[in-house]
Amino acid sequence: MRVDTDKIFEFVVKEKVGMVDLKFSDLFGRWHHLTLPVSQFNESVFKRGIPFDSSSLPGFKSLESGDMVLIPDLDSALIDRTWDMKTLSFICSTAEADTKELFWNDPRNIAIRAEKYLKETGIADVSYWSPEFEFYIFDHINYSTDINYSFYQIDSEEADWNSGSDESQNLGHKIPRQGGYHAIPPLDNLYNLRAEMVRRIEECGIDVKYHHHEVGGPGQSEIEINMHPLKRAADVTMIIKYLIKMTAKEFNKTVTFMPKPLYNEAGSGMHIHLKLYKNNKPLFYKKNGWADLSEEALYFIGGILKHGPSLLAFTNPSTNSFKRLVPGFEAPIKSIYGLANRSAAIRIPKYANTPDTKRFEFRPPDATCNIYLALSALLLAGIDGIKRKIDPSKHDFGPYDVNIFQLPKEELDEITSLPLSLQEALFELRNDHEYLLAGDIFSQELIESWIDLKLNSEFNEVRNRPHPYEMTLYYDV
Repeated sequence: MRVDTDKIFEFVVKEKVGMVDLKFSDLFGRWHHLTLPVSQFNESVFKRGIPFDSSSLPGFKSLESGDMVLIPDLDSALIDRTWDMKTLSFICSTAEADTKELFWNDPRNIAIRAEKYLKETGIADVSYWSPEFEFYIFDHINYSTDINYSFYQIDSEEADWNSGSDESQNLGHKIPRQGGYHAIPPLDNLYNLRAEMVRRIEECGIDVKYHHHEVGGPGQSEIEINMHPLKRAADVTMIIKYLIKMTAKEFNKTVTFMPKPLYNEAGSGMHIHLKLYKNNKPLFYKKNGWADLSEEALYFIGGILKHGPSLLAFTNPSTNSFKRLVPGFEAPIKSIYGLANRSAAIRIPKYANTPDTKRFEFRPPDATCNIYLALSALLLAGIDGIKRKIDPSKHDFGPYDVNIFQLPKEELDEITSLPLSLQEALFELRNDHEYLLAGDIFSQELIESWIDLKLNSEFNEVRNRPHPYEMTLYYDV
């Protein structure tokens, strides 16, 4: 049910709200905010917006044309309980300061256009999405880099490296490396913290399926949610990441969604489940089809796998992303699909075997992505697959129903690989992005800015620095 402004203002008075917080995403998927005292909260906030300088955010506007406004989305209203003062929070879209037209390259506005474009194609009315949230909960993190040093140091109460530590009272119960999957207390000492995270998430009207300890021994956790339409799923993702980090901070813990914060330990992905509906009927189910999938589902899979190498520029857009996508950690490295196959880029869950539950899961993504851009790009790749009838079985994408890491090397080498680095993914995007321009969803300007910023501000900055391990390898040559 759509919220109107009258109800919002009535709520503010009734609940004695003190502050109104306006949150918005930058190009790279980080939230920013601006806060109004309730005395300044009136109709003009929704009609004229609140001014801000977008030139301070990478990929938005230049210095001489940086004036923009924030337009709150009424339907995103919720109480942000991480504040001491009662605060009403809105997620905003950005708009031009003079015309109030939505800013074309705003990631959230791209997601809005992607949902509209799906309807315009006639393929489906709505797409449903469900990201999985994997993250590490640590007790301590130190890191710093300068011209003459570079280091990080992480600590976790659960980690096996603390089994012999001189704690004030060492009670043992440390989790072996890669041994944390569904660990139970007293090994899992984060269950109360995760339960509080879930309570706060559900307090915001977001249903949670479950939470549990993940494979990573030093504090890796997972929270899974139900499915939502594209824009809502992206908004929910931003809310959940925010609440997880803020709740951990209150418990004197720190959370990271980095894909690979620990060497030789399980990485944190953000597997994305998706399905399409038309006229309230699921499009991905066909009884007695392969894995009970319809032609539309297979073509959608074909589109994602065909464009998979360039998609990773948006779904895995950090240098750290590709330290997770390596053999031996249930992370996909090949552009293939399979039934219940966790070594595949696309897995069709066996338990999703009814018309309403039938879906598939794209496994490469991680939480360094801008979720609005990642979901929009995946949708456009799938639409391209349906339009062009890209049959994944005819493009050597599978199906593979075996652990591909157990295949002979010569057979494994024949399978199309996913990019090995951020640079490679960005080069793939440069060569393959026509599908993203369909329906004027992404702009050529945004794609070029994305490639340039990611290459120069991230990839080259990491590549050009000596790595601490290089001292071990080469200092005495």
